[in-house]
Amino acid sequence: MGFQLQIKSKDIEEISDKVEIVEQIKDISLKKVMAVAVENPKEFVVGADTVVVIDGKILGKPKSEMDAEKMLKSLSGKNHEVITAYTLINLEKNIKITNSVESTVYFKQISDEEIKWYIKSGEPMDKAGAYGIQGLGSIFVDKIDGDFFAIMGFPINHFIKTLNNLKIPIESLNKI
Repeated sequence: MGFQLQIKSKDIEEISDKVEIVEQIKDISLKKVMAVAVENPKEFVVGADTVVVIDGKILGKPKSEMDAEKMLKSLSGKNHEVITAYTLINLEKNIKITNSVESTVYFKQISDEEIKWYIKSGEPMDKAGAYGIQGLGSIFVDKIDGDFFAIMGFPINHFIKTLNNLKIPIESLNKI
């Protein structure tokens, strides 16, 4: 996209006291970005958080291979929601925006052999819901309703619309 980025991260406790799941994810996104923004008040700071939700339960990143297997089995043959929240902050310019994008992913029935093969690849271990739609996990997806890039982890089109609403021209993006 031409962005000139510096990758900075802070360890934060990814918890929220918000009641609604979407509000929880937005709150965590805000906390992640604010932790970096306070040390970089003149810079535009962007961050995101993505979760998978099935039957009202949030699936984060698996803690073990057994956890990944349990998650994949719970998703097998069903649809689930993927919620990605992103935050844009520039403290000096008094900009603080948090938005979210929700999409629905429909999974095929996954065999035990496919689950074992996928876990052995290592790919699910750092992904919310134990799969990456942009990688090997794509074989489980029958269809999606929503934004592919939000499911992948960052809704770039939605983000660009946010920048446009802020009157930040697209040609200046390489400076953000």
